[in-house]
Order: sequence, then structure tokens, then C-alpha cells
Amino acid sequence: MQRRDFLKSAIAIAASSFPAFDLFAAPPFAPGQRFDYAWLKGYARSLSGLPYTPPSRDIPASLANLSYDQYQSIRFKPEHSLWADKNLNFQMQFFHLGQGFREAVRVNEVVNGISQPLAYNPSMFDLSKSGVKGRSLPKDLGYAGLRVHFHSDWNADFAVFLGASYFRAIGTSKQYGLSARGLAIDSGMNKPEEFPVFTAFWLERPSPTAERLTIYALMESASISGAYRFDIAPGEPLTMDVDAALYPRKPIERLGVAPLTSMYLFGENDRRMANDWRPEIHDTDGLSINAGSGEWLWRPLNNPTAVRVNSYLDENPRGFGLMQRDRNFDHYQDDGVFYDRRPSLWVEPRNGGSNNWGKGAVQLLELPAPDETHDNIVAFWNSATKPMPGQELLFSYRMSWGERMPVVAPLGRVVATRTGMGGVVGQPRKYFSWRFAVDFNGGNLAQLARDAKVEAVIWSSRGKVEITSARPQFEVDGYRAMFDLKPTDDSTEPIDFRMYLRLKGQPLTETWTYQWVPPPPDQRRF
Repeated sequence: MQRRDFLKSAIAIAASSFPAFDLFAAPPFAPGQRFDYAWLKGYARSLSGLPYTPPSRDIPASLANLSYDQYQSIRFKPEHSLWADKNLNFQMQFFHLGQGFREAVRVNEVVNGISQPLAYNPSMFDLSKSGVKGRSLPKDLGYAGLRVHFHSDWNADFAVFLGASYFRAIGTSKQYGLSARGLAIDSGMNKPEEFPVFTAFWLERPSPTAERLTIYALMESASISGAYRFDIAPGEPLTMDVDAALYPRKPIERLGVAPLTSMYLFGENDRRMANDWRPEIHDTDGLSINAGSGEWLWRPLNNPTAVRVNSYLDENPRGFGLMQRDRNFDHYQDDGVFYDRRPSLWVEPRNGGSNNWGKGAVQLLELPAPDETHDNIVAFWNSATKPMPGQELLFSYRMSWGERMPVVAPLGRVVATRTGMGGVVGQPRKYFSWRFAVDFNGGNLAQLARDAKVEAVIWSSRGKVEITSARPQFEVDGYRAMFDLKPTDDSTEPIDFRMYLRLKGQPLTETWTYQWVPPPPDQRRF
């Protein structure tokens, strides 16, 4: 950018009502910079009015060419942890640049409102097994990301920020699983997705007795800039109170707020990729939504043959999340990565004032995945109003990570979905149909009389629903609802379902919602 253009931009910023800071004074990452969240929001807003400069991905060849095992061998030395000598409840460690992590982030410590940059030093890392010579690396190399440790177990981190705007955390199971992101832009559209990047972090030194840690982050991309504040409290569940201030550089067609990313390869309802010796492989098994109306929805996940995007329209949602409801080890038989211990993640908007989320949709993106190393599930909130340059978009929400969620449906909930060939056993099948069997438990289901007149309320977008039933299922302390769907046309477009159980007109369960793709006519064998 030419100096003349820079001066014009600086004058325009100074004349605005943004929180004040001096672009001509010390750089924003210089030692002794005064810092708070208002300053960070002002700085992020100023960046949205300037041309975007992507972070550099140039790192020494010795780091860029590391194999997976070589990069994983690099270890941060615990004695160099931030605050290791302060007798605090938290410590911070850092990730080294290398392999696919090529964008350095600036890391700063904030003490009494003053920011100090944390310099990179190769002696803080054990590089011996990687083949990298520390003395050959630039002194200003920087870090790839950071991890957070708590006094209950200094040997295990409980939260990680690494790569683009990705972060993840754990509850007391100490088992990582799904991830979150600061923001998702144009996910699942017919154009490349944009991945915003956390380019800088500010770590606020906690008091000696603090049980919560505050981390600030600056986010940048070609379409938007943003300021984030994370207040993190370890426990079961671990909670993150997130404040995000977003400043679009240009119009954005699909802005994904509080995006969650996970993996679903196959499970009891979707056996398409079930060629493994393990019965199920997934980090999460369903999307849960507590709509603004109070209705609870459960959508089992799928590993589709093509990209699918489902939208669940809502206004001021009460919460949504990707859940791992199935906690039975026998259903996975994995004693290496323990899918039965993977955390769920619940997002609860903190509405009020300008933070009302308004009208929009919880959107679910499902991508084809060939194996368990691919994250193929994304869920986020997408506002009905499209972001435009010059706006300030404020979002506040709480994220809960773990096995026990802070809120659960007061009604019966879905615990299993199974599908297979329809028809009546022992009778010749005269046409193709597909069966859906859904198990519910919880709420008042276990207390119902055996002869209670429970009915399944079923809706489908196409086809004929037949052979419906709802009966007690004592093995799950609940009920099993079943029905067949007979396609009434040759279309292979998805068919949507909704179902819940009721008694005397009153709902007993949350609403099961599902999407099924009928096979082509020449494959509808019976």
C-alpha cells in the first residue's frame, strides 16, 4: 500500500468513533503496549478498512519438509512453560512451526493492562528427534499455536489453539475429539471456503487463586477481521465464555458463527463405509438443537455420498451442539482412541441488547469421508441478514465441552437410530421400502403404564409412511418407534422426516429429524 493511501486510511479511522489508538505510535505488538478488549476491537475494526495481507507461510525448508512423525516428535520443555515460576493455577506451552503449520502467530502476555510480546527461542523445544538444528532457525520465527495446562494435572493440556482459527478442549475424560473455530465463511458452497486465521494472542496473567483464564485473539481473513475473548474454566463440563466482535471487509454470503467441526464415518444408522472391524467410528453421532420456541430437535449424522447442507430455521436459538450420546465402549471396541470418551460440545447464545442472534438458521454440513482422519461434519449459526462492510457484529455465547451438558431436554431423547430393509418378516415383499427404528429414553417414558396409548407422530416430505408402531423397549428404559417409507416416485432427492412420541396430545420426547436418500430405481431390490 502506498504511503498516501495509508495516510488517508489513518485519517478516516481517527475521525471515526472507534476506540482510540495511535497508528503512528508504537506498533500494536511492541513492548509496553496498553491492552484491553476495547483496544483489540478497535484495532480489528481498523484492519477491516485496510487492504488484507495474508499471513506469511514462508518457513525454513528444514521445518516445511518434516514428516508427520518428525513434527510430532518436537516437544515443548515444561520447565519453559509460561508462569511455571509464578505458582499460579495455569501454565501455557507453545507449538513449534513445521509441516502443515506454517503461519506464525504473535503471542503476548498481559499484566496489569500492559502487553509484552513473548519471544521465540528454539531452546524451549526438544528438537533432537526431528533432525532440525535449533541454532539454524531465525530468532523471530514465532509459534504455531498454544496449549493450556491446569494445576490438577500439569502433564496434560486441556485446551489447544492451533491452525487457522481452530481450537478444542476436553472435560474430565481427558480425551480430545471434535474442534471449534472462530468463524466459518462460505462453508459448503459452490466456491472455495475461506478460513479466517487467529494471527495473534494475548494471554492475561491470572491471579494466584484464579480458576478461570482469559485469552484474547485477533482474527483476520480476506472478508473479515475480528476480536475474540475467551474466558476458560476447566471442569466437567469445561466452559468457554466467548465474545466475538466482527468487522466485514466485504459482503459475505454465508457467515458461520460458533462453528463446530467433527468426524462421522459410520454408525448404527449409516453403514455405507462400515468396512472396519470396529462396529462404529465417529467423534459425534448427532446434532442437538434447542430452538427459540423451546422445541428440542435431534438429527443423527450421516456420511453421505455427496455434500449435504441442512438448515434449521430459527429465531434467537437457545442452543445447539454436536453430541456424542453413545457412551458404550462395546459399541466402538476401540481401545486406542476411545471414541466412547469423546467430548460433546454445546453452544448456548448469551442473548441480550445488541447481542440478540435474531433470525437465521442452525446449518449442518455433511461431507463424504473415506476414513476417520477426515473431519466431515460442520455445524454453525447463520444469520438471515447478510454481513456488509462497515458493520460491527457482536456475538456472545458459552461453549461447554465434556460428557455432561449443562442443559438437556426435559423430555425423552433419542438414543439410537437404525435403518434397513422394510416389509413384514415372513411375508413376501411386493415392493421396495425402507425401515426406520428409533429408540427413546428419559423424561417420563420409563414411568408409563405398559398399556399407555403412546403414538408416533410422523411427517415425511415425500413417499408413503406405513407399518408404524410405538412400543415399550425395556432394554433402554424407554420406547421404540418404527415405520417404513415406501418411495412413490423415482427421484433420488433426499427425503426429510420428523417424528416424536406423544400421549393424549402431549409430547413425550424431543423431535427426531432425519434425511434419507432413496436409491436409484434400478437398485430398489426387495
